[in-house]
Amino acid sequence: MIDSPETELARLYIEEYLRSKGHSVQSVCKLPEGEARRLWVEVSLYVSSKLAEVSARSHLMHDIAGTAPHESG
Repeated sequence: MIDSPETELARLYIEEYLRSKGHSVQSVCKLPEGEARRLWVEVSLYVSSKLAEVSARSHLMHDIAGTAPHESG
């Protein structure tokens, strides 16, 4: 299975956030349930905001260039 660029970018942001907190995906899986859940919520918010930022920048660049952005989905 080939991942989309957005999926790969999300994976990188997940790893980046977890690293900044001293964790990896594997280490989070070993945490107590409540702590792991809290961290995954933080990760989700972080990744969502970063992907929204990338999307907004892409749309802005297309607006400036006068071209239509590529829609994935």
